[in-house]
Amino acid sequence: MTDAASSNKTETAVFAGGCFWCMEHPFDSLPGVTEVMPGYSGGHMKDPSYRDVCSGETGHYEAVRITYDPDRISYGQLLEHFWRQIDPTDLTGQFADKGPQYQTAIFYQNEEQKKLAEQSKAVLQNSGRFKEPIATAILAYKNFYPAEEYHQKYHEKNPVR
Repeated sequence: MTDAASSNKTETAVFAGGCFWCMEHPFDSLPGVTEVMPGYSGGHMKDPSYRDVCSGETGHYEAVRITYDPDRISYGQLLEHFWRQIDPTDLTGQFADKGPQYQTAIFYQNEEQKKLAEQSKAVLQNSGRFKEPIATAILAYKNFYPAEEYHQKYHEKNPVR
């Protein structure tokens, strides 16, 4: 939620980090983030359902669209937070969730986001923290479809899970 000290402008970032349920909560609580929307991004099917995406045939990733106030939090800070939520070396998905829809990706929306994403990936690769190469894709944004209502704010609706 924005406050009087923040600007009225917002920007968006789209990240795929495995199951969108696991990605929503970590970003939802960051100062400067005004909305985190779980959904589907990057595929060829228009307006897919959860069932469609789970088939692995749509080309979509489970993703989150983060709306934020760039005067309060930067895209670079969001990238740093993203890298801490995932195993960036896993080519097959994330943790217990496997399949193409659970792979990791950063969907850049302009050249500045692309540059920052590539730089942050290179820093991580060169850090020596990981033995395997960084597998997270950096892809041009082409679409985002909000997930069904029962997926929205899942961490609030199902706190035990």
